[in-house]
Amino acid sequence: MHLFLTTLSVILLPLVQGLGTPRDADGVSCTVTASGGDDGPAFVDAVQRCGTVTIPAETTLSIATRMNMTGLINKNIELMGTVKFTNDMTYWINNGFPFAFQDQIAFWIIGGENINIYGGGTIDGSGQVWYDAFATNSTLLRPILFTVYQATNFAIEHITMINGPEWINFVNEGQNILYNGINISAVSTSSNLAKNTDGWDIYRSDNVVIINSNINNGDDCVSLKPNSTNIVASYLYCNGSHGISVGSLGQYAGVYDIVENFTSTNVQMYNAENGARIKAFAGPGVGSGIVKNVSFSFFTEGNVDSPLIIDQCYETNATECAAYPSNVYIEDITFTNFSGTSSGNTKSVVASLACSPDGRCSDISVNDIYLEPPSKYGSATYSCQNVNITGNDAYLFGDCATT
Repeated sequence: MHLFLTTLSVILLPLVQGLGTPRDADGVSCTVTASGGDDGPAFVDAVQRCGTVTIPAETTLSIATRMNMTGLINKNIELMGTVKFTNDMTYWINNGFPFAFQDQIAFWIIGGENINIYGGGTIDGSGQVWYDAFATNSTLLRPILFTVYQATNFAIEHITMINGPEWINFVNEGQNILYNGINISAVSTSSNLAKNTDGWDIYRSDNVVIINSNINNGDDCVSLKPNSTNIVASYLYCNGSHGISVGSLGQYAGVYDIVENFTSTNVQMYNAENGARIKAFAGPGVGSGIVKNVSFSFFTEGNVDSPLIIDQCYETNATECAAYPSNVYIEDITFTNFSGTSSGNTKSVVASLACSPDGRCSDISVNDIYLEPPSKYGSATYSCQNVNITGNDAYLFGDCATT
């Protein structure tokens, strides 16, 4: 699969200019090789001391203790070999870096200014033991594979990420972040699924670009969590995922969530629960926020349960959503040039724009939609509620229901 950056260049240049190529780093160059024991402390020490750190091809670093690489300035990490985390679940559960947002822990946090990771190597989370354990303990804390924390001008390119126990990438409080040419695989070898293995979760971050990447996982391909602005997720191949998701938002009472200026174009989505999705909580005791200026375009989909969806009553029954509409307003959203097939999970329905009552969605436009269900369900149908739809294919949805 070769994915090429073409029409997005005008959009991407302001975001990635100056990123993505090895820099003149401060200090000396160092090489880290395997010791036969825990290589984590030596790796952290090398990154702190040296401007450029190389992990040679055919080298596997065994990481048995958590790695804190925050506060870095002007660093290059040339990862040609493998960084592999041990499967010592007891250690990681008790010592992973904690994040209060959605009760997460992390193997490795990295941040600072002007950091570049490249080299064609691999990050391996030894996820199978976690997939199997989670099947019988749904409260199990599972580490995030790779966390970019409080970073500015950070690029990671041409790296493979495999066997993440849970989320693969978490961008927390980052600015000017580039992921380019990332290959992700989180697939179980047993009957226990690799759950919650989001490709990317973006949180409290601005100017994040994810491009030219292949993702094979068991949850969102890309998810924009609260306060994600100026994000691009484009030229992606996603298999087995829950789609390109804005949200979920408005989950926590008293918290105002923002997602603004998001572009996702040229996405191939196969064997997935969703294609392009926006989801926001409704009901009593939830939060508020806004989703504004979001563009989904040129999605090719195959065997996808819900190829195009807005759910503004996320995890809320119809009665509660009518009584307590979502306080996350959704506006200026475009869906353009969608083609392919649904799975038939919702029979003939290929697109659903389900907004809360009382004018919580506005300026929703659909154009050039060519989606079909499996032939046994007949012609495609389109559902909507509580929304006025514009665009050259608005007629497909007919008159929207009012709740």
